[in-house]
Amino acid sequence: MSGKVVKVAGPLVVAEGLADANVSDVVRVGPQKLIGEILNMTGDHADIQVYEETGGLGPGAEVVTTGMPLSVELGPGMLEGIYDGIQRPLTEIRDLTGHSIATGVDVPALNRKKKWDFTPTVKKGAKVQGGDIIGTVPETPTVLHKIMVPPRMRGTIVKINSGSFTVTDTVAVLKTDAGDEVELSMMQHWPVRVGRPYEKKYLPLAPLQSGQRIVDTMFPIAKGGTAAIPGPFGSGKTVMQHALAKWSDVDIVIYIGCGERGNEMTDVLNEFPELVDPHTGYPLMKRTVLIANTSDMPVAAREASIYTGITIAEYFRDMGYAVAVIADSTSRWAEALREMSGRLEEMPGEEGYPAYLASRIAQFYERAGVVECLGSDERQGSLTAIGAVSPPGGDLSEPVSQATMRIVKVFWGLDSSLAYARHFPAINWLNSYSLYLDSLKPWYEERFPGFMANRDKAMAILQEEANLNEIVRLVGADSLAPTEQLTLATAKMIREDFLQQNSFVDIDSYSETERQFMLLGLVLDFDRQAREAIAVGADLGKLNAIPAKEQIGRAKSVPAEHYKEVYTRIGKEMKAQIEAAKQGGDDE
Repeated sequence: MSGKVVKVAGPLVVAEGLADANVSDVVRVGPQKLIGEILNMTGDHADIQVYEETGGLGPGAEVVTTGMPLSVELGPGMLEGIYDGIQRPLTEIRDLTGHSIATGVDVPALNRKKKWDFTPTVKKGAKVQGGDIIGTVPETPTVLHKIMVPPRMRGTIVKINSGSFTVTDTVAVLKTDAGDEVELSMMQHWPVRVGRPYEKKYLPLAPLQSGQRIVDTMFPIAKGGTAAIPGPFGSGKTVMQHALAKWSDVDIVIYIGCGERGNEMTDVLNEFPELVDPHTGYPLMKRTVLIANTSDMPVAAREASIYTGITIAEYFRDMGYAVAVIADSTSRWAEALREMSGRLEEMPGEEGYPAYLASRIAQFYERAGVVECLGSDERQGSLTAIGAVSPPGGDLSEPVSQATMRIVKVFWGLDSSLAYARHFPAINWLNSYSLYLDSLKPWYEERFPGFMANRDKAMAILQEEANLNEIVRLVGADSLAPTEQLTLATAKMIREDFLQQNSFVDIDSYSETERQFMLLGLVLDFDRQAREAIAVGADLGKLNAIPAKEQIGRAKSVPAEHYKEVYTRIGKEMKAQIEAAKQGGDDE
């Protein structure tokens, strides 16, 4: 059915004559057939959010409804893909229209011509239900794409093929319990605003190992957890997210550039194909889907990009994979919500954002989790959601930051003063937190006994340093007792030798969990042994001057294959050197 445009206000178009249309239906607007989505219905008037530039569109233009909600195509061919916010493949569009995206261009998300090798995993006559795996496709060298029965379907396989097929070819025929025969292809459609179903959700109990020391040791996130990275301009949000995308021990990464500057997405597009995945040895793009929605693209498409990304992530989660969704940044998405809300003349909330801002943010993050996937075989998948927040001027009291902090369980607060001091990652250890510490403690203690005790001790030293710095500012460091001066020295070692990490140096960009445990253990051993030496009269100056202390400072640059013996040797030498300083204290 079709209607007519009666009003155009930027990305908002109002049309009449659409009485039979539904909210969330996709429509085609005007002679260029611009893609839009119905936001509200009032009688036969529809408020439409258009995902393309509406310049030149005017009243009287035809609006045709597709009768379908905004959906994504799910199937082989998504990995290594670069999409915009509504899953249009940017590489194919560039080949068609050049470097500028022409309005109204309609290219399917999945390549209809490419053939994929399908290997069936069930036989004719098998009873199947929604989520069951009926075959596999080696999509990339690192990811086996599992072809599943669409959710809410069950029946008997009456025919199944083997060989090379396109995503639209029939690979199996399912006879439903009602007696209908349904042809199954390798492609599914799913509405982006509806979460994909699962059997059961579990408490996340294993950490997402990112190789970033301040994350894995101080403020860990669980696989299937939620985290936010808020910070002002220039504090390292994007570099931090790139590091998480590169090094996290997940099977699939969905990176959403939601309204950030084009040069940041360019960095991702240039770097990821060249980066070697440390877990597989293949290029990182072999397990990555990029959604590139830069600042110069229409505001409305930013709003859709978040949902597009997390729906693709849920699809891979349903195969039993661990997936990470990295959104950069949810503030730009919230600004798109604010603009559309203003054009709809809705009652504004705080700072002009819509009153439903917090619930929309919650709807995004609640789709994360560890789940038991649909299907007769028992398999678990996890979806970890990590969102950057860009508060104006770094003001964390603004609505997007506050709404996000109420929902996520890990908060990595970036600090501009640390960034200006060239301390990266610039995560402030005094106002960041992780609510997963208790649930992850058994995992850490089973593999590295004493890990959490070391972490708590290091955090206590950093807290004490913050308190002592207030006294130092007033009366100077020399007025402190030797043990308090030692606290300041140890805290400096924790900050500079452990927490500080260089993403652009190969050896230091990734630090495995065992290495983190041993390195922090060296720093805390120095603190403990030095305190014992001070108690028997050793001189703090001599303790600070021992060669082993300088070696700890250089320990993070030791190659990965040698760190165990080097750290063990430093520990032995440090003990002997502190013992010698202690003897000197006894002699005096």
